[in-house]
Amino acid sequence: MPTIGVAIAVPEPWASQLQGFRTDLGDPSASLIPTHITVVPPTEVPEGDLPAVSEHLDAAAASVEAFDVHLLSTGTFRPVSPVVFVALEDGAESCGRLQAAARSGPLDVPLDYPYHPHVTVAHHLDDERLDAAAADLADFEATFTVDSLALWVHDADRGWQTAAEFALATTGPTTGPTTGPTTGEERA
Repeated sequence: MPTIGVAIAVPEPWASQLQGFRTDLGDPSASLIPTHITVVPPTEVPEGDLPAVSEHLDAAAASVEAFDVHLLSTGTFRPVSPVVFVALEDGAESCGRLQAAARSGPLDVPLDYPYHPHVTVAHHLDDERLDAAAADLADFEATFTVDSLALWVHDADRGWQTAAEFALATTGPTTGPTTGPTTGEERA
């Protein structure tokens, strides 16, 4: 039975930066886990249920509008769990809506802890390395737009692999960043 996970992939350049940091800390699983915000934790599903799961995730993603995430500084789940993470300054509420939509229907799985969106940067390491992770990334900051949800399948040799991506809803075409005020002539 395959193990799947549903997540928001952190984009470049931050994905490689945080994964490299995790590797440098000595986390042996770092190269097998893409940098992400978990939406549905690792869950076993029967192989035959994967098409229904994909259909469900497509609908779940389409029910939530694209949103911005602002990562800022670090936090920890210690003493409950030996984890240091990069915290969400903005975007946690939208992650919660996405998680509620995704973790229903065929993915209505129980959680061990209340949902708390974050980006893990140190896990199951000694206290010294966990403290170093929290201190070293205290000034970390990144902002990006979340416009898709990823379905990952775990491979014993290659780690988590993207199986599918599902687009979040959009409110219309975006014009991209502006560099200053525009005049009526420039808009015509």
